[in-house]
Amino acid sequence: MAKQNIAEQFVDILVRAGVKRLYGVVGDSLNPVVDAVRRNSAIDWIHVRHEETAAFAAGAEAQITGKLTACAGSCGPGNLHLINGLYDANRSMAPVLALASHIPSSEIGLGYFQETHPDRLFQECSVYSELISSPKQMPRLLDTAIQHAVGRSGVSVVALPGDIAAEPAPEKAAETAIVTSRPTVRPGDAEIDRLARMVDEAEKVTLFCGSGTAGAHAEVMEFAGKIKSPVGHALRGKEFIQYDNPYDVGMSGLLGYGAAYEATHECDLLILLGTDFPYNAFLPDDVKIAQIDVRPENLGRRSKLDLAVWGDVKETLRCLIPRVREKTNRRFLDRMLKKHADALEGVVKAYTRKVDKHIPIHPEYVASVLDEVADDDAVFTVDTGMCNVWAARYISPNGRRRIIGSFSHGSMANALPMAIGAQFTDRSRQVISMSGDGGFSMLMGDFLTLVQYDLPVKIVLFNNSSLGMVELEMLVAGLPSHGTTNKNPDFAAVARACGAYGVRVEKPKDLAGALKEAFRHKGPALVDVVTDPNALSIPPKISAEMVSGFALSASKIVLEGGVGRMLQMARSNLRNVPRP
Repeated sequence: MAKQNIAEQFVDILVRAGVKRLYGVVGDSLNPVVDAVRRNSAIDWIHVRHEETAAFAAGAEAQITGKLTACAGSCGPGNLHLINGLYDANRSMAPVLALASHIPSSEIGLGYFQETHPDRLFQECSVYSELISSPKQMPRLLDTAIQHAVGRSGVSVVALPGDIAAEPAPEKAAETAIVTSRPTVRPGDAEIDRLARMVDEAEKVTLFCGSGTAGAHAEVMEFAGKIKSPVGHALRGKEFIQYDNPYDVGMSGLLGYGAAYEATHECDLLILLGTDFPYNAFLPDDVKIAQIDVRPENLGRRSKLDLAVWGDVKETLRCLIPRVREKTNRRFLDRMLKKHADALEGVVKAYTRKVDKHIPIHPEYVASVLDEVADDDAVFTVDTGMCNVWAARYISPNGRRRIIGSFSHGSMANALPMAIGAQFTDRSRQVISMSGDGGFSMLMGDFLTLVQYDLPVKIVLFNNSSLGMVELEMLVAGLPSHGTTNKNPDFAAVARACGAYGVRVEKPKDLAGALKEAFRHKGPALVDVVTDPNALSIPPKISAEMVSGFALSASKIVLEGGVGRMLQMARSNLRNVPRP
């Protein structure tokens, strides 16, 4: 039997860690690893058109499965292209192992062709970044990288020179146990007791939830019911906390709606649950705040805390709920539920009147229809920009749907690459990319990846021929829009030329039928919907806060729009409010 080389050993360890795919673009220093993948039936090489897509796809797969994923780039420019997607994965707490192939080891530091220093370059967007400079470092260094990615929920980068990848591996080393799942983190009894006392002493408590509430929906609802608390959420918490929530008061932040802002400011105690919500201008500075987070570095990062609790939300609430007294006064909760329903009633009217006859099509209408016709377990990948607004306000979570995007990093062009990674996890599950024309055209080359692998991703393209969010930002700042217009092709014709299904929609009456027909198509499909670039306009009254940027008034006034089926839920919750 031929002796195993380093590349083969590297791939074997990935397989043992549960990695099923390696996304990347082949080339020179990476070739030994690609060849090792070719000869290993337990892992597939996924050939994308751009390494940025590889990193986004790996990050999305990790977010969907919760398991380690991997991507790779060849030396120099190849692995540099990974960096944006890796930033996003790391900030999304997605466990990703990135292989940054490197120039020949004997040439490092000598200004060689395509030389970079990947072990340094990727430090800021990873939890671990190291160079393999000797075959003897394998497999311990790779094992360590995997433990970091899984244990710290982030990106690990391993730089591997091509010549070392081709060298014989050292004599068979003992296989070390690889951690592939995280433990439950429970706070100490003293912290739980302190939090229980704070809850008991507060008359009005509000819960504000982020993505750290994943898997803790039942506990959050039980806790809210016991202490009669309104429940608001950040964008990344939407999919985990909004559904089946009789205490829902909406979302806070730049894209916020409803009464979440009021609920967080008018309470006596605000409890932040699993959120690293970045906009501290939306958080109060005159109420008591407690925060529960599994990442201690997040505690107190955005606001001054009265109590920091290190633990995951689910286990912490399981310990806390029996220790708090049940509250009987629900006046604060009922008042916030009414404010929430009233707020949604007020903003929904502008986008329901004759919207089905408006040409160009209102993007709000597109998102609303999409929400209705999509599968109950669909995965939505969402482009940064105005698509964030439509997803936040129209896509209804139900505990089975997933909604992922570049919500922490805020990168353009993320939706299509993320859809690739999401679809590879399950070809039978509906994956819908909510793409803007700007984001889609930025990495449009990887539409060919859908065709090459016959991935049945459905792209719903919100085509307003502009960078809509950037234009809005300029207008809010009092600047004339400039450089925001896109001269676009007929994207449906482009899709058909690539060998996929493509249809263009310009009239509202054709929309539902076009979406249903595209969704029935077994392969990749693109629905190019021509939308109104003026769907969101500046109000006649502009506040000082709006001129200075996206302050509270900007998001409340400029970005007020329809909220889809959330209004129905708010009305339903309001019916449960006791009448005097």
